[in-house]
Amino acid sequence: MEKKWWHQSVVYQIYPRSFQDTNGDGVGDLKGIIQHLDYLENLGIDAIWLSPVYQSPNDDNGYDISDYEAIMEEFGTMEDMERLISEGKKRGIKIIMDLVVNHTSDEHAWFVEARKSKENDYRDYYVWRDAVEGDVPNGLRSTFSGTAWEFDETTGQYFLHLFSKRQPDLNWENENVRQEVYAMMNFWIDKGVGGFRMDVIDLIGKVPDKEITGNGPNLHRYLQEMNTATFGDKDLMTVGETWGATPEIAKLYSNPERKELSMIFQFEHVGLDQEQGEGKDKWDLRPLSIPELKQVLSKWQVALGDEGWNSLFWNNHDLPRIVSRWGNDTTYHDQSAKLFAILLYMMKGTPYIYQGEEIGMTNYPISDISEAQDIETINMYKERLALGFTKEALIESINAKGRDNGRTPMQWNDSPNAGFTTGEPWLHVNPNAKEINVKNNLENPDSIFYTYKKLIALRKQHALIVWGDYELLTETADEVFAYKRSYNGKTWLVAANISEEAHPLELPEAGKELIISNYSLTDVPQGTVTLRPYEAFVIRVS
Repeated sequence: MEKKWWHQSVVYQIYPRSFQDTNGDGVGDLKGIIQHLDYLENLGIDAIWLSPVYQSPNDDNGYDISDYEAIMEEFGTMEDMERLISEGKKRGIKIIMDLVVNHTSDEHAWFVEARKSKENDYRDYYVWRDAVEGDVPNGLRSTFSGTAWEFDETTGQYFLHLFSKRQPDLNWENENVRQEVYAMMNFWIDKGVGGFRMDVIDLIGKVPDKEITGNGPNLHRYLQEMNTATFGDKDLMTVGETWGATPEIAKLYSNPERKELSMIFQFEHVGLDQEQGEGKDKWDLRPLSIPELKQVLSKWQVALGDEGWNSLFWNNHDLPRIVSRWGNDTTYHDQSAKLFAILLYMMKGTPYIYQGEEIGMTNYPISDISEAQDIETINMYKERLALGFTKEALIESINAKGRDNGRTPMQWNDSPNAGFTTGEPWLHVNPNAKEINVKNNLENPDSIFYTYKKLIALRKQHALIVWGDYELLTETADEVFAYKRSYNGKTWLVAANISEEAHPLELPEAGKELIISNYSLTDVPQGTVTLRPYEAFVIRVS
C-alpha cells in the first residue's frame, strides 16, 4: 500500500458547541478552537475532525445544513474559519470537515424551492412519493423514531427523511444534486481543508421504493464519481461513516485501487453491549462480552490486509464515554482510561481521539428527561413511554447510551463551568470537572493526557505500530485482551485486563523492554504475570 500521511496520523474530533466559548453566549465557537491549538499541538495530533460548523437551524446540532458555504453565526464567520485553517497549518494540524450530504436542513434553499410545487426545478433534488392507500408510501423508519415519511400539505406528497423530519433526504439519483455537492466540496478544498469525514455516507445510494437504505446498488459508483470530481488527485484524507459495514464492504470503500475513500468508520464493536434480534437497538442494553470484543476487533485488524485501512475509535459525538461505558469511572478511573488508550493505539489503523477523552471525561447521568438535549434521546423516550416502558428503564438506557454523554462541555479547569464559558452553558457541565480537567492533567506527569501524548509519539517513532502484523493471544482469561504486533524482525506484546479482578497471563516470550504501562512497573514483565484491575502494558519481546 502506498504510504500516506494519514497512515501514521492521529485525528482529534472537536464538537464545536462544547469545546470553548469565547464570547459568553454559552456555545463554543471557532475562536475557541483557535485558542487551544497550542494545547492540541502539545498533545501531538495531526488533524482535527471538525463536526459541522455550516449554517444550520440546529434541529440536529448542525447535522442539518441550510447553507454549505456559510458558517453558523453562533460559531463565528468565514474569516474565523479561514484563520483556523491557516493557524492549524502553522502547527502541522489539518482541518477535516464533516460533510453531511445524505440530507440537508428543510431550511436549505433547495428544499425551500422543492416544496413549492411538483414542477419546481429543485423538486427532484429530494425524494417525494404519493400516499399509498391514504397512508405513508412504505415502511421505511427514521433513525430518530417513527416513520421516515413526512406529508407536505403544499403539494400533497410525502418526502423522505431517514433522520429528523427537518432533515429531508437528498436524491442522489439526480445528477444535478451530485454536481452541486462536488462543487461545494471543491469550494472547501480550495479553502485548504485536509479532507472530509462523511456523515452516514453509506445511505446516499438508497433505493427508497425497495426500502434499501444502506449499501445501495449505486453507492460505490457515486463515491468513485465524487473521488474523480473532487479529492482524488489531492493528498487529502477521507473517512466514511458506515454503520452497516463488514470487512468485505470496507475493502470496497478503502482499497486504494478502487479510488473511493481513505478509510471508513465501522461500528461492529459499538453494538456489542446491546441486545441482538428483531426490533432491538442501542437502547436495549446487555453487558459487554470481552471475548466478543476481542473477536470483533481482531477480525478487523486482520481482515482488511493491504486492501483497506482501519479507523480506530472508542468515542465520538454520538457515543457515550468509553471510561464510563466499558471501564470503571470511579475506583479505577485513571487506570481504565489509560487501558483503553493503550489497547487501541497499538493497533493498525488511524486513531481518533474525541475531545475530553485524553483527560478521561466521563458520562453525565441524568434523573429526568427534562435534562436531555439530544433529539434522538427525547424522541426515543416519548415513543417508548407510549409503548409502556417505565421511566426508570428509559433513564437507565439514556444514561448508558445517550448522545448527550459525549457532548457535555470540555473541562479545561476547576473554575465555574470548567472554564468552558463565562455565560450559561448550552448543556450542563459535569460536576466532576473540579477533579477531571485539562489543567490538572497537564500538571500531573502521570496523567491520562501524558499517556495519550506518549502513545501518539510512539506511533510516529515506530513503523511497527503503523504497519506491523497482528496476532491475538488466545490462551488467556476471558477478561484479558492480549496481542502481538510484528514488523521487520521486531515483536511487541500488548496486554490489557478489562476487569476489576486480577488475572494471570502467561507471557509466551520474555519481555526485553517496557514500552508503556498504566501502572508503575519496576521490572519488565516476564513469565507468568498477574495483571491488576484494568492493568495494561506494552513490552518488546523480540
